[in-house]
Amino acid sequence: MDEVITAADATSTLRSYSSETSVVPWNLPLLSAFLACALAQFLKPFTTCKACERLKDKRWDSRRMVSSGGMPSSHSATVTALATAIGLQEGSGGPAFAIAVALACVVMYDATGVRLHAGRQAELLNQIVCELPPEHPVSSVKPLRDSLGHTPLQVVAGALLGCIVAYLMRSSSSSN
Repeated sequence: MDEVITAADATSTLRSYSSETSVVPWNLPLLSAFLACALAQFLKPFTTCKACERLKDKRWDSRRMVSSGGMPSSHSATVTALATAIGLQEGSGGPAFAIAVALACVVMYDATGVRLHAGRQAELLNQIVCELPPEHPVSSVKPLRDSLGHTPLQVVAGALLGCIVAYLMRSSSSSN
């Protein structure tokens, strides 16, 4: 049979939909992911081995905040915050959580595998180019970026940061 929707039903549905949305969308998993990424990027200049030397010399390299590689992994922080927030919000049995966990696994595997080794190859190629005589046509090529991937420790640190951010975001949103 065909269902008939009355004006009262449509108005009720519209009211419940508009109360769930606001001018600023409140998507806890998305906000958790962005906050974890921003926090991880902000921490990078402070966690490098040369951070203390830079502070002593009063040289600050703010480019570290927007570069890839380093401690902690912002990619790992982002995807684990997303997966954790979805798990906390919707439970671990839903398809959204499964997708987020699969995405997190792929991203973290890639960071410690392909991207880490590509960075090591770039480092080796840069050393080879530096040893070339100045008259060689390749000797003046701009060096390749070698800080691409992450060590397993950097990935784990990013993942822990993402879980903590998602948990704190969930805790602060449920207390309001």
